[in-house]
Amino acid sequence: MPTPPLASGPSGPGALRPLLDTVLDALDAGGRARGGPLPAGGPEAVTARMRDTLGDVLPDEGDPDALRALVHALAEGAADPADPLCAGHLHCPPLAVATAADLAVGALNASLDSWDQAPAASALEALVTRALAETAGAADCLVTTGGTESNQLALLLAREAHGGNVHLVTGAGAHHSLTRAAWLLGLPQPVTVPAPAGTLDPAALDEALTELPRPVLVAATAGTTDAGLIDPLPEIAALCRTHRARLHIDAAYGGGLLFSERHRHRLTGLDAADTVTLDLHKLGWQPIAAGLLTVRDARDLTALHQRADYLNADDDTEAGLPDLLSRSLHTTRRPDILKIAVTLRTLGRSGLGTLVDQVCERADDLARLITAHPAFELYDRPTISTVLFRPAGATDDTVAAVRRSLLNDGRAVLGRARLNGRLWLKATLLNPHTRPDDLAALLTLVEGHTPR
Repeated sequence: MPTPPLASGPSGPGALRPLLDTVLDALDAGGRARGGPLPAGGPEAVTARMRDTLGDVLPDEGDPDALRALVHALAEGAADPADPLCAGHLHCPPLAVATAADLAVGALNASLDSWDQAPAASALEALVTRALAETAGAADCLVTTGGTESNQLALLLAREAHGGNVHLVTGAGAHHSLTRAAWLLGLPQPVTVPAPAGTLDPAALDEALTELPRPVLVAATAGTTDAGLIDPLPEIAALCRTHRARLHIDAAYGGGLLFSERHRHRLTGLDAADTVTLDLHKLGWQPIAAGLLTVRDARDLTALHQRADYLNADDDTEAGLPDLLSRSLHTTRRPDILKIAVTLRTLGRSGLGTLVDQVCERADDLARLITAHPAFELYDRPTISTVLFRPAGATDDTVAAVRRSLLNDGRAVLGRARLNGRLWLKATLLNPHTRPDDLAALLTLVEGHTPR
């Protein structure tokens, strides 16, 4: 068997071109075979189809058709976030231009653990993260794999800034990764402040900060996972100043509002945070992963400094080679910044802002349709692009069963959220191509799957 071609080098583009045709054709055929937002039949049927396609994972002799067959099977068995009826999670349809940029990253296979493995990529990351930090009112910005890693990093920086210990205070609607990060870092059991309206209660936070020993880290949320709600950031920031507490804001979902002239005001107070989680594979339309953590005081990042002579020797650093090892918890790290940079330059602030405005407007449209429909009950007007609703008069068991029925039939993807002691269907609208007719079709499907 001849030596397989490589993706990079002088012959790389030529070797990739016919393979890209194979992949694109298989994606198209697989999506057509699926015929909806996700495959029908549930987990057992999907697993059986994939098992049949895969066959022997490591055969004695290779199969030249494996690329086409497996991409087709993956596409046929995928949940397609570009389908207007796939609206269950913070799972965006990626922009074509960003996905194309990601191909270049895979082909070049640069690794951001030392400058000599990624000369241009390291320069690009430094330039783009600096600009993104300024957009969020911060001094510096790190690239992460997403909100979970960013939140963990924020707690780590807070712990190290305060001599190895800090008490975490979160609202009841905070992301589970914060509690998990406190456990991983050996911090005290977090204090959970009530969120009676879905957002952190400032009066209860004031009481907690009065009683807790120092140091304290308050974690607010700008875009809760359940309902897309934004904590009262200015009031929380003021309380943190009064009680000399550190502030982290998890804006993994809501951070994309920074690009919108119409909605940016919802993030007033964000620049008061010591650290902010941003996640552009949500309201940024990036292929996974595209997480960020901004820091207001760049000196906090000294806690991440590590030295390995083969990566960031002191004499190399003194001679001007950038120290990349101290920019992440990872060693091997792909330059995810390229797709972000390409997107920012291609669309600009106005282009991204328009996408944000479109999905927020679609959420308002869906809320109006639900309000006008006697068969449904709306939880509340949407804050960002998440809408919670349920069949009127249904029990929680019925709500859960309706969702699973839609999933098993491959007709629609809706999430679930429990607020105020009740279970709600969750539509998170991140597809700017969704139209009001799609939303009406979604409600018709839900109504049709609700037993009478």
